[in-house]
Amino acid sequence: MKHQTLNIKGELISLEEPLVMGILNVTPDSFYEGSRKQTETDIRNRIEEILQEGGRIIDLGGYSSRPDAQDVSPEEEMERLCLALRILRDEYPKAMVSVDTFRADIARRCVEEYGAAIINDISGGELDAAMFPTIADLHIPYIIMHMRGTPKTMQQHCDYQNLTADILLYFSKKIEQLHLMGVNDVIIDPGFGFSKTLEQNYELMRHLADFSLFEKPLLVGISRKSMIYKLLGGTPAESLNGTTVLNTYALLNGANILRVHDVKAAVEAVRIFKQLSH
Repeated sequence: MKHQTLNIKGELISLEEPLVMGILNVTPDSFYEGSRKQTETDIRNRIEEILQEGGRIIDLGGYSSRPDAQDVSPEEEMERLCLALRILRDEYPKAMVSVDTFRADIARRCVEEYGAAIINDISGGELDAAMFPTIADLHIPYIIMHMRGTPKTMQQHCDYQNLTADILLYFSKKIEQLHLMGVNDVIIDPGFGFSKTLEQNYELMRHLADFSLFEKPLLVGISRKSMIYKLLGGTPAESLNGTTVLNTYALLNGANILRVHDVKAAVEAVRIFKQLSH
């Protein structure tokens, strides 16, 4: 696979060594309790933790996308994001910030007013028709994820003729659409846990290497998700070991970015993977 780079605000970021993206949720209801940060102190501490443990990207979310999540108004989502975005812009201007939103207006404000570097859209432009033109206009990298329906309804949409082939077709159409609009910095996220059963998540992981055919950076986000604790028992809080196992498997099968709650563990997995790859 050709050597990958991302154009972040005019700087080429190498993906020769996989990057770790630390999750910062400014939500009261994200599925993993340990990830919820809502006060200035908690947000600042989490930013420090991500950066000190070796996270290269901070992924900021103001809308919980857990299964059966309640809808949040655009106003409330933006209000939640602003608190963290102000801290990031004013105190950590060099931090690479990704904003997890499917709303084009919010994406624009986060980039233009607060300097966000990447937009991470769980809906692949499906929930807001203005998203693709907005990304094209903003000239920023775009993480496109596979999901059907909405976070509230996604687990009712798990019927596929051929899981991997259907998802590859989805991405080929979307990437072509984006390319025609002039968007070249596209990162693919297969969407583990979104519109997929437990068995389908593992089938998708087994076929992860197939996504290299797009020659696009590949993001994997399985941190503490139900595909781990529903298989092994326990809760999200007890799923770090399973997360590290799956992250390691993902690295061996072409993952360029790991989206995680536990940055230190993922950075260590990357270091060991790199050592083995020499």
